[in-house]
Amino acid sequence: MPELTGRQTVHAADRVLHDVGSLWMLHPDTAARGEAFGYGKGRAFYFAGRGGVLGDVDAGVVVAAFGWWDPGLVRKMWGRGLAVAGPAEGARRYAQACAAWAEDHLAGFPHADRLSELAERVVAGVDESALPLFAGWRAQPRVEGGVGRMLQLVHVLREWRGSVHLVATTAAGLAPLEAILTNEGADQARFFGWRDELPDCGHLVDRHAEAQRITDELAAAGYERTLTPAERAEFAGLVARLGEHAGLT
Repeated sequence: MPELTGRQTVHAADRVLHDVGSLWMLHPDTAARGEAFGYGKGRAFYFAGRGGVLGDVDAGVVVAAFGWWDPGLVRKMWGRGLAVAGPAEGARRYAQACAAWAEDHLAGFPHADRLSELAERVVAGVDESALPLFAGWRAQPRVEGGVGRMLQLVHVLREWRGSVHLVATTAAGLAPLEAILTNEGADQARFFGWRDELPDCGHLVDRHAEAQRITDELAAAGYERTLTPAERAEFAGLVARLGEHAGLT
C-alpha cells in the first residue's frame, strides 16, 4: 500500500481542502441561505456564522481570529449579523448551510464516510493552542453522516490550516495585510475589504516564504501524529477524489 509523510500529505491534500471549503462558503446557494435566515445580502451571514463559534465577543476578537480581513469591515458585518441572531445560533445556521450545500452539490460521492473517519482522526488529534477559530469549529456539533458530515469536517480542517497559517505569518513578522500582499496580491486584499492605498510589500516576500514553510511544518506534524503513513496516503487520495467530484479539476 502506498505511504506518505506528513509533508507529502500537506502538499497533496491541503490546497484541495482549502478550495472545497472556499467553494461552499462563497457559493451563491450559501448566500441565498443566509438571506433566507434573515441576514440580507453581503457578508453578515459569513461573519456571524463562521465567527459565531467564538461566542458573544467584541468584534476585535473576530478580527484577531479571522486574521486577513479589514477590521472595519469585520466590525460592521459582525454587528449586522448579531442583530439577526446570537453567535451560537449563527454558528448553528452556518453549519447547517454547510451540510445542506454538500447534500445539493456533493451527493453521490462514494467515499464520504471513510473520508469523514480519517478527517475526524486529524481534527480530534491535533493541538488547538492559539487556534480559537479551529477550536470553536471542532467543538461544533455535526450531522450524523454522509456528505454533510464530511463537508463539515473539511471545513474544520480548513479552519485548522488557516489558523495555523495565521500563527505562522505572525511569527514571520507579517501583519495581515502584508501577508495578503506578499502572497495573493492587491486583488485579494480588495476582496478582504481593504480600501485604502495599499503599501508596497515587495521587500517582505521572504517573510511570506518563511510563513509558508512554518505552516507546512506545523500541518505536517499534525498529520504525522494522527494518521499512519498508509492512512495519510489514503486520506490524500480521497481528498483528491473529492476535489474532482466537486469540479475543482
